[in-house]
Amino acid sequence: MNRFALAVSTGIARVTEAALGPYQTAMIRIGFSATWLLFLLREFPHRQELYGPDGPWSWNLAEQLVSLNGAFTVLMWSDGQFWFETVYVLAVVSSVLLLLGWRTRAMSVLFMVGVLSLQNRSIFMGDGGDNVLHLMCIYLVFTRCGQVWSLDERRARRTREAHARGEQVVDRVGPALWGVLGLVLVSSAFLDRLSGDWVVPALLWALWLAQGLWWVVGRFTRSGQSRIMLDVVANIVHNGALLVIMAEACLIYATAGWYKIQGSRWQDGTAVYYPLHLESFSPWPALADLLSANGVMVMLVTYGTVAVQVAFPFTLFNRRVKNVLLAAMITEHAVIAVVLGLPFFSLAMIAADSVFLPTSFLRRLGEGAARVRGRLWARSAPGGDGPGAGLLGRRVPKGRPTPEGHRTPGRPAPPAEQGSAKTPRPADRRDDNPGDPENPGHRPVGFPA
Repeated sequence: MNRFALAVSTGIARVTEAALGPYQTAMIRIGFSATWLLFLLREFPHRQELYGPDGPWSWNLAEQLVSLNGAFTVLMWSDGQFWFETVYVLAVVSSVLLLLGWRTRAMSVLFMVGVLSLQNRSIFMGDGGDNVLHLMCIYLVFTRCGQVWSLDERRARRTREAHARGEQVVDRVGPALWGVLGLVLVSSAFLDRLSGDWVVPALLWALWLAQGLWWVVGRFTRSGQSRIMLDVVANIVHNGALLVIMAEACLIYATAGWYKIQGSRWQDGTAVYYPLHLESFSPWPALADLLSANGVMVMLVTYGTVAVQVAFPFTLFNRRVKNVLLAAMITEHAVIAVVLGLPFFSLAMIAADSVFLPTSFLRRLGEGAARVRGRLWARSAPGGDGPGAGLLGRRVPKGRPTPEGHRTPGRPAPPAEQGSAKTPRPADRRDDNPGDPENPGHRPVGFPA
């Protein structure tokens, strides 16, 4: 009984004390925002036919459908051309900023609004990947997806460094962005633009009020208990959303696999042959003919696809088997993107699969990307190839500390850096709250990501 109680208490502590899977969540953020961004840019010349007010699926038809199903879309607020162009551009901008990790809490909400608005405007556009993106964009707003590989992480790190130097940093962009979004939300509610299904409007109000509560508590509350409580709630919500994303990915593969088993073409091993010879899914006919020429290969791919999809949810408790099947599924989606001409569907599925990638692999991937970026910046910056170049290619004067913390040969260190009693080093100063620039007396909690 004691062992069971210890296990339960350990699990509760693990769920509440930290937002789990920071690298996996960052991969989801980058993957889905990149998928949607590439789709919007690819279809930019055809945006009028897809979602415009004068497209084949006209504004009047969309209004009738929305009035029946109550779907949320801001494109139905006006049938003007300017409004459509504004929404489309904002969808592109929010995707870029979410990809970079700038103010990820607000950008994830705007990203969700853009996805829902365009997809609900013309529900007959898409290739299957839009359904995955439709669901994941809602789950993403509950996650703290800017903990790593984001501009938010860099801003938090610079804030900690400023506090270590004894400097006070005040965030003005966050409250201003919160105020602007609140003004838009209040105006839309006053003009009765949030009618229809209540789920998305209620979610928008809840997120806006929660972010305001976090700022008020961090700015004016003296006690740290309120901040700790908000941090616990945010971690629980994040971890719950991450669990839902994993369950959704497993459900997609499980249902797809079991439905395939019931088909006669999948049972006799010929199902893969037929889509390779459909004109709508043959961007490379010669490649499709080459892949379908070998009957044994077609049979193995057909049975292998079903086996991998059905077995994957049951392999999550065995790390090695799970990683093998995960690599097989990612490879399968990459082949589908090239052979069948479905790149956005494949990117959406690969982004969903990334939630199961090992943390060690993602860390090595991030370190490799950082090294490549550092080399490119060092070569492009003036004087970056010479000796003494810094991380970004700038030269470091002799006797000055390098970005890595080492000292170049030259003048001796000044008295302040030798640890004099008059000027304490930054390491000697205590920083109780490195992540909150406006309330250095408390630890960072709430929705900082």
